[in-house]
Amino acid sequence: MKQALKIDFVSDVACPWCAVGLSSLLIALERLGDRVDASIALHPFELNPDMAPGGESVVDYLSKKYGRTPEQIAQAQAMIAERGASVGFTFGTRERIYNTFDAHRLIHWAGLEGKQVPLKLALLRAYHGEGRDTSDPAVLVAAAQSVGLDADRARAVLESGQYADEVRTEERESQESGIQSVPAIIFNDQYLLSGGQPPESFEKAIEQILAGEA
Repeated sequence: MKQALKIDFVSDVACPWCAVGLSSLLIALERLGDRVDASIALHPFELNPDMAPGGESVVDYLSKKYGRTPEQIAQAQAMIAERGASVGFTFGTRERIYNTFDAHRLIHWAGLEGKQVPLKLALLRAYHGEGRDTSDPAVLVAAAQSVGLDADRARAVLESGQYADEVRTEERESQESGIQSVPAIIFNDQYLLSGGQPPESFEKAIEQILAGEA
């Protein structure tokens, strides 16, 4: 008998560990198979809410924010790429960091259309795998279309500013609940797991939650 599992996944398109974490979570759920009936809701978090149009160099941004040298940044990127490969996510060359607010608006809309996770994965691949500008409406519309969403409707959402209030409200609620880094994954409204965990960690956590609630 399947056990219901509510999963709230707080993340940002610009977050490489979110790509690792979401890929790991999906692998864990696949391994658990018929034992769990999971529903995943994605929630917005902006690592760079004040990022200007056109973005900023990755090296410049991370150097200013964390005091890292170019060599340290390259080492960190190589390590993340290795972790991504282990869960089937391919990191490519990404030279700039972009604003993700419009991406979050589109992801919110995709949730209403039942395509939230596929769109998020498409945008993570565009951003981290292909180095594309996910503040560019053309990139966002193409990602939406690639997962079966209507391109004209996606374009209308972006042009209208629709769902901006909903995204800001969700971001504020996450901050007020104490979430300061992502990914943050909440199971059944009470169990929190943070970071780009490997599939085994998600699998073990879910098994413990299901056993405790059986």
